[in-house]
Formats: sequence, C-alpha cells, structure tokens
Amino acid sequence: MDDNKLQAAMEIILNAGDARVKCKEALDAIAAYDFKLGNEKLKEAQVKISAAHKVQTDAIQGESAGEASSYSILFTHAQDTLMTINSEIIIAKQMIKIFESYEKRIAALEK
Repeated sequence: MDDNKLQAAMEIILNAGDARVKCKEALDAIAAYDFKLGNEKLKEAQVKISAAHKVQTDAIQGESAGEASSYSILFTHAQDTLMTINSEIIIAKQMIKIFESYEKRIAALEK
C-alpha cells in the first residue's frame, strides 16, 4: 500500500472513530432526556463522519480517474468502519426524533 492510501485509510478511521464517540455521547444524552445536548453531539458526529466520507470519496474519484490503486485490507476496514458508524448516526438521529415525540406526548398527557 502506498503512503497516500495508508494516510487516507487512517484519516477515515480516525474521523469515523471520533464520530462514533460523539454518537455515543448523543445516545447518552438522549437516555438522560437531554435532547438539546443530544442534537449538538449528533451535529458534531455528522461533521466528523462527513470528513471521513470526503476522504473516501476523493480516493474513489481518484481511482475512477485512472490513478493506480491496489487492494488494501486496511482501506477496506476503513470503509467498513465509515459505513458502520454512519449507520449508527442515522439510527441515533431517528431515535432522538422518536424520543422527542414521546416526551411531547407524555407532557401533553400529564397536563
């Protein structure tokens, strides 16, 4: 694997890992009914996962433009990590919507 592909793989893994940490913090906030903090943490997670996705997209565009590329298990792992964490963020975003909705319904019933 060349140095550029190694650097890209590590950048994807690091940004995606940071996104996972922020997503976990968002889920912790949701569990504590702190939806404002949950939304903030999900925004931070989205910034990190977008950065990881940009690196992946740049690599794919380079290869499709004819840049030489060979198979790399590390780069494959980076892509797998990126997509897994992206899915976690999508689910967490949906969960916050659901819990906010439930919180509003419960508050209305308690009146």
